[in-house]
Amino acid sequence: MKKVNNIFQLLTALFFGVGLVYFLTYDRMWGGSPEAGEVVSWFLVGLVLYLITWGAGWAFSSSLESKIKKTDQEKKELKAMVFDLERGVKMGQMDKKMEEQPDDKDSSSIKPRENFK
Repeated sequence: MKKVNNIFQLLTALFFGVGLVYFLTYDRMWGGSPEAGEVVSWFLVGLVLYLITWGAGWAFSSSLESKIKKTDQEKKELKAMVFDLERGVKMGQMDKKMEEQPDDKDSSSIKPRENFK
């Protein structure tokens, strides 16, 4: 699509460049000024070519934007999946720690006294 867009832009520039040279040299080559119908038809063809170029450029940028949106959506889904997996692993580790701790321990932080002989 990028090549098509570039080709149409080149054709539009070439068309208007040839038209400029043609109308600037018209007086010398044919001895008079160009008729209004000829100039109008030339510019109408140029307008159509320009609109085709504009449409191709719009289609190209639109397709790129849709690809970007799709990629961003996939990235968000992957981030959410990784977050869920990490959260599941952490929750599993916390459950294991809770199971390993005995429930009959004293809640105070001071250790009970031991008698040595």
